[in-house]
Amino acid sequence: MHITRPRSFALGLVAVAALTSGCDRRATPPDGGARAAALGGPADSLIPDGPLGVAIRRGRALLLATRDSLPGHVGNGLRCVSCHLDAGRRATGSWVGVFARYPQYRARSATVETIEYRVNDCFRRSMNGSALAVDGPDMRDIVAYLWFLSRDVRVAPPQPSNRLAKWGGLTPDTAVGARVFAATCAKCHGPSGEGTAVAPPVWGPQAYNIGAGMARVRTAAAFIRDNMPFDQPGTLSDQQAIDAAAFINAQSRPDYPDKAHDWPHGDAPPDVAYPTLGAPRRRTP
Repeated sequence: MHITRPRSFALGLVAVAALTSGCDRRATPPDGGARAAALGGPADSLIPDGPLGVAIRRGRALLLATRDSLPGHVGNGLRCVSCHLDAGRRATGSWVGVFARYPQYRARSATVETIEYRVNDCFRRSMNGSALAVDGPDMRDIVAYLWFLSRDVRVAPPQPSNRLAKWGGLTPDTAVGARVFAATCAKCHGPSGEGTAVAPPVWGPQAYNIGAGMARVRTAAAFIRDNMPFDQPGTLSDQQAIDAAAFINAQSRPDYPDKAHDWPHGDAPPDVAYPTLGAPRRRTP
């Protein structure tokens, strides 16, 4: 079955996830136009007229200017597109197809999550803010945009992925990572990771909190390797990427008070940066 119309907006759904973008200028994906077209979702010319089109465009605007548009729900200096580049059309962190994969079970919460839950999880973690009303117009319009990006994607559960497994074979070095950051990242993110006019903060009080996906070194390394530096994506080696990720995530950032309840069955990934209440149960016979 293919998605041909949006689901009811009574619950209003979407996925938003974690590190930061580099300089918030657009760049052509390194794999070229053919691959970009396959991964980039439907053309804007297919946005319908009328109220649905208005909702889709407003949802995209909220994701592009999240802090300015929803200041009561964002507690740092990031936007949703700081991690989901090209308005969610870039391969890493893509929103294309996300709508078609929810609801889904996720081990972090050990529950079946709706897309609204997933969106709000990112507001609480990556944005270090507070949840949107699941039945309100802001969630409805964000979900409308995500539905549009998934309009040609078959409804199906997420496919198993081992995309982060390769990082387990590398040993990060934060001292080397500091040098990589100074040479390639500081020009956009600032020498102290505080962010600039062209890129968001990567540590400090205005960055993503400890519970965000980008606080995981492997997740951050994959993002950096594919997208950074923003003007020359793909030029860092895997080792440089994981060194930079380890250095960045070793710096101070806001806490996430509910982090202890993550992965309640004790099945947290190995690069999670904090203990959970479920971890002792995993080691108990």
